[in-house]
Amino acid sequence: MTTPLYALMGFVFWTLLIVVAIGVARVLQVLSGKTAPNAFPAGQPHGSAGYWRLNRAHMNCVENLPLFAAVVLAGHVTGLTTGTFATLSQVYIAARVAQSIIHVSSGSVMAVNLRFTCFLVQLGCLLTMADLVVMQ
Repeated sequence: MTTPLYALMGFVFWTLLIVVAIGVARVLQVLSGKTAPNAFPAGQPHGSAGYWRLNRAHMNCVENLPLFAAVVLAGHVTGLTTGTFATLSQVYIAARVAQSIIHVSSGSVMAVNLRFTCFLVQLGCLLTMADLVVMQ
């Protein structure tokens, strides 16, 4: 496996970890009797602010995973597996994990600004990686 493929798999496992965290939170709510099993409406805010931020962090991952996967796989097919492309894939996944952790941790103005910074880093990495693929 190459570094970009490891980064892609890291993104997959990170997204799965967030799904598991949501599942655990829901099961605990149901088992404690605080919430009915059918009290988790899709696409509507429910639960605590932290729980809802966890849901949004999950959706952010789900929205961005296909784009990252497409670029990494295109890079793999064209032979881009080392150098700048590999480094950018590592920076991208680090910024993705940081963004999720910040998102779940707080909804403060500072947290939102830090999340946006992480998003901009990811966007810059992805655009540069895509350009490297196209220019290959």
